[in-house]
Formats: sequence, C-alpha cells, structure tokens
Amino acid sequence: MEAPQYVAARVQAALAEDGRTHELGIRVDIRGDQLFLRGQVSGAEQRERLGLVAHEAAPDLRVHNEIMVVEVTEPGEDEHLD
Repeated sequence: MEAPQYVAARVQAALAEDGRTHELGIRVDIRGDQLFLRGQVSGAEQRERLGLVAHEAAPDLRVHNEIMVVEVTEPGEDEHLD
C-alpha cells in the first residue's frame, strides 16, 4: 500500500496539472481510506471538477469534497486617500 503522503502528493499534482482544473491552492489530506479536499474556489463547477480529478487520481479512496465556493465580485470604485 502506498504511503498517504505520496497519495496526497499525487492527487495535488493531478489537480495542478489536469487541463480541467489547473488548481494549486487545494489542500489534500488522507485519513485511512478517505481523501479530504479543502480550500476555496470561485465556482461550483470548478469544485465539482476538482472532486472528479481527485477521484480519478485515487479511485480506491472515498473523496470528501470540502472545498468552499466563494463569490468573486468586480472591484468597486477607486479609493482616494487625502
């Protein structure tokens, strides 16, 4: 059986390198036969893609997608300091 830290590194590499995701800021934790994804993304579709890629990279583990979707808004008016 592969050591958990190697599985986590393999999944993180897949999340970063897969053309569907290209995501660097997601934390991957392995606990027994369970894989936890944690972090923040700007859309629900990206969150789902990350879960799919993680499952493909570690199909024997149960994936818990705990990634939060945060709202990204356009910047407001310029702030002027006097």
